[in-house]
Amino acid sequence: SDTFSYLKGLQNGDIATSAIKQVASGRFGVTPQFLANADQLEIKIAQGAKPGEGGQLPGKKVSPYIAGLRRSKPGVPLISPPPHHDIYSIEDLAQLIYDLHQVNKEAKVSVKLVAQAGIGTIASGVAKANADIIQISGHDGGTGASPVSSIKHCGGPLELGLAEAHISLTQNNLRDRVILRADGGLRSGRDVIMSALLGADEYGFGTLAMIATGCIMARICHTNNCPVGVASQREDLRKKFPGTPSDLVNFFLFIAEEVREELAAMGYKSLDEIIGRGDLLKQRDVALAKTSNFDASFLTQYAGESGKSSERLAQETHTNGPVLDDEIIADKEFIQAVDTEGVCDITKKIVNVDRAFGGRIGGYVAYRHGDTGFAGSININLQGSGGQSFGCFIVGGINITLVGEANDYVCKGMAGGEVAIMPPADLSADASECVLIGNTALYGATGGRLFVNGRAGERFSVRNSMADAVVEGVGDHCCEYMTGGCVVVLGPVGRNVGAGMTGGLGYFYDEDESFCSKLNTEIVIAQRVKSSAGEQQLKGLISDHFEKTKSKKAKMLLDNWSNELPKFWQIVPPSELGTPEAANEDIETEVMVEQNA
Repeated sequence: SDTFSYLKGLQNGDIATSAIKQVASGRFGVTPQFLANADQLEIKIAQGAKPGEGGQLPGKKVSPYIAGLRRSKPGVPLISPPPHHDIYSIEDLAQLIYDLHQVNKEAKVSVKLVAQAGIGTIASGVAKANADIIQISGHDGGTGASPVSSIKHCGGPLELGLAEAHISLTQNNLRDRVILRADGGLRSGRDVIMSALLGADEYGFGTLAMIATGCIMARICHTNNCPVGVASQREDLRKKFPGTPSDLVNFFLFIAEEVREELAAMGYKSLDEIIGRGDLLKQRDVALAKTSNFDASFLTQYAGESGKSSERLAQETHTNGPVLDDEIIADKEFIQAVDTEGVCDITKKIVNVDRAFGGRIGGYVAYRHGDTGFAGSININLQGSGGQSFGCFIVGGINITLVGEANDYVCKGMAGGEVAIMPPADLSADASECVLIGNTALYGATGGRLFVNGRAGERFSVRNSMADAVVEGVGDHCCEYMTGGCVVVLGPVGRNVGAGMTGGLGYFYDEDESFCSKLNTEIVIAQRVKSSAGEQQLKGLISDHFEKTKSKKAKMLLDNWSNELPKFWQIVPPSELGTPEAANEDIETEVMVEQNA
């Protein structure tokens, strides 16, 4: 390329995809294709330099290229929520691990934790949640985009967290289930030896690897003005990037050489022999007042036999066991439809232990055709109760109809396709007053459409990037941190609508005139539907909702459209004010008349 003129293309079997792909709280650009093409998937609960905080990519860094990767619009700030928005507890984390194993059964799943007091208990829970790798991140690492206060005051030393995690896992007979990875300010082969003695099987280098390829730690990553083009989307600065792959290769060769020398000096032949041997460490006697009362004996204890590290590293990826998706993937008609991009109709019963339904099907199709390249049609008709993460990570061409209900995380990470959920036809109650799906639907969705002939729980469409949805009532925090797509709510809503919403549009049917009191106006504004494009968008989605679910509420609205349209509010973030759907045509006409006069 012009930017990287010294790169001569892929050579020696190189591939242009990252082996380890990260799934952070924002889920920007986390699509089925992204997940299906990974050797490892890392869940970032937090990072050492700013534990507990969500990140934010300023709008000026969201170039057209970055916006395309992140499934957003250029110039729109991308706000990542703190991780508790979809990981309230260890059970929720276990579900996310399950989801990732579902979409890519070959990829190991790692969970990144921050070194701090009590991390041993958390690590034990993560191991029980079926993670393959636990990464302990110390406070010395982190990016230049972290707040200064976080860099200086958040997190704890890698050594304390790593030792506690290893000891806790060993004492609970869980050490053989997981690989322990250490990172956070590792700078030398000696740091690798120290981490090994405290229990680490793998060792991560971030900051120093960046420095080896040209980073000068200017700590202005967030300004888009990196002087050596490492953390900038400006092409004029990217041309100044000095690094080459050989720089990184040399760096790691020197690290490995130093590790070999340190091992030889200790009298050992391999890391296998020293991993977890904290008893080989001893506290230095340093005459400093501030450390004179510091007791480091916690770091110098031997937790007990923990098995060979090389055997843990060679373990197979943990499995979800037999799942409903596998039955469908084994169907000859399904295989033929995917291979030939044909049509396949499937009917199944589903129960709530069938978690993450659709995830493996989506990963199977995405690996072969990408997120949007499948021209066929897989039509799946289900009856029953969908488990957690129903319809997660599906792609275009997969259409799921569920007669019944579903739990939390419906359509998590969907990139395309359609999901329609409706109650049984013989239901005596009013469907628009029945709760059919749980909390946190459409988390991180990058495409597709969801129709629910009933109500949803809290945080509906949280962190939605590009999906469209129609639902007949929602709980609190609807459209939170949304950056794209369109949401139509045909019934009552909870409080705090539109908090952190920087993109996309929302339409809310306000029968009792209570909506405005529930809107978070920090970013978005509420207005009536003024433009013909906005009316067309709203009416089109409600028409499709009626077609897919036979909703009585949708039919009533369509039959009385001219009377019901004025009862809708449209919520609009600043990035959407200039779009045809949100523009106020009456105001524009008045301005044009004045100018012509």
